[in-house]
Amino acid sequence: MGEVNFEQKGIVKAVDSALQEAAHAAAEMRVATPGGRFHVRWDEGGSASALGQLAFFAEFLEVSGLFARWKEGCPTNYSSPNAPTVVNILGTWLLSILDGQRRYAHVTGLGGDAVAPEILGMTKIISDESLRRGLAHLAPEQAKRCSDEERAVRAAQLAKSTAWMDSALAESTGEALRTPWILDADTTVKLLYGHQAGAEIGYNPSKPGRPSHTLHTYWIGNVRLVLDVEVQGGKSTAAKHSLPRLRLLLDRLVPEERPALVRGDNAFGNEGVMAEMEEIEQPYLFKLRQTAGVKRLIERLWKQGDWQSVDQGFDAVEGKLRLTGWSGERRVVVLRRRVKSSLATEASNDNRQPELQFLDASDKAKLGEYVVLVTNADYSLEAMGQLYRDRADCENGFDELKNQWGWGGYTTHDLERCNLSARAVALIYNWWSWYVRLAHPKARLEAITSRPMLLAGVARLTQHAGQSRLLLTLSHAAGDQIKTMIANIRKGLDHFLASAPQLPKAGHWPALVRYIVSKILAARPKKARPLGLPPPLLAYGSG
Repeated sequence: MGEVNFEQKGIVKAVDSALQEAAHAAAEMRVATPGGRFHVRWDEGGSASALGQLAFFAEFLEVSGLFARWKEGCPTNYSSPNAPTVVNILGTWLLSILDGQRRYAHVTGLGGDAVAPEILGMTKIISDESLRRGLAHLAPEQAKRCSDEERAVRAAQLAKSTAWMDSALAESTGEALRTPWILDADTTVKLLYGHQAGAEIGYNPSKPGRPSHTLHTYWIGNVRLVLDVEVQGGKSTAAKHSLPRLRLLLDRLVPEERPALVRGDNAFGNEGVMAEMEEIEQPYLFKLRQTAGVKRLIERLWKQGDWQSVDQGFDAVEGKLRLTGWSGERRVVVLRRRVKSSLATEASNDNRQPELQFLDASDKAKLGEYVVLVTNADYSLEAMGQLYRDRADCENGFDELKNQWGWGGYTTHDLERCNLSARAVALIYNWWSWYVRLAHPKARLEAITSRPMLLAGVARLTQHAGQSRLLLTLSHAAGDQIKTMIANIRKGLDHFLASAPQLPKAGHWPALVRYIVSKILAARPKKARPLGLPPPLLAYGSG
């Protein structure tokens, strides 16, 4: 056998190198742009992520133990060795929700991310179909065409999944209930465009006649944390459909965690809801519909001279009222405010054409708006006006969750997975809300602002000598502010770990929430609360 000298080896290496360069040159594209000509080629072997700052949020989840406990409690019933693991299912779900996606098909857009799965301890991002099937195992459809035994198995699995999400949601909000707080109950409509279970034509102000689902939601007032959400059919918009879940939530709370007040709009101002609240001695504040009996009360009180100014142009007076069907007499508060600006109303003429009519708002024609509230609480008139105005913040929460998160999507044919996904979105939303307040205690940032600042960025992964390194590149204009916010997060986590090293893992999250609340309260402007308002510690504003 002949020997190969070093010169021949060098020739071989040179040829190989030349071939590789030729291959790269062939794969390189010359792109002409307004900025000039660029040479572009695909980086096939690179490991990069568009969710560059995910590592900081993952550290928050690791220190708190939230993701680990959510994963450990997952009641998956997969038995096949080829089935995706629990961490891959929940990790893919988390990344999809956190990325602001609305459909399972959008998961495909995350499939090429080789960095995010490693950060969350996953082996890969699963496909959208695998995610759907995984959730179908967690929340199996309660089909009618199956045996009694199969129906019982499905019902048992659904009960386990419900209890799992109950526990996770309760953990995400539990520490916030240890100070005075207000529970807001409200509903919103989720539009549907297919043939889903529960797709019914009900109350739908934006698109009348379009089938929908109804999301019954229970909030911690003015901090936009979701206690719970339940998806029901499109016709189930009345408060009687919210009442069973509301009563269950209240019954689960120990007395010191009960809300100082339960608030709701005029859907909740009826005998059934009020009687239930009075039975468990729960203070409430609801709006009343403008029925004939309510209008007679307004006429009777309108002429009284004991109206009291309650800020923002409103006057208030209280009285007693017992409507037909009520079990007793209840305290009623009437708020009125004079309308002074120029007004116009649109009406249809005989030809069904819109016709604008101008209303006289002069001193001779005193126009006013009014609201009638019913309550069993003993707060002052001034407090009642402010308390009900604060309830409007629910609409901001609905707007954020439906338009910036996934409440308007993640739709499947069965109602069970729709309900599970809505609760998962609420859970990730709560986690992210606490994380953002740790980064920015002065004010709350909605996802449309916080995600580009605290999640986006290009992260490139390199591994050398057994160490993994992330090189982050920020494309946001507020780079210095982002680095300050990340420094707040790292400082908070380091301080917490240094001051509470003896705590068990399960005790990390409550202690961390107390630290975040202390930072929020320290950053809150020092201003006097209106006389008579309840002092909920967490009513530090929605920012």
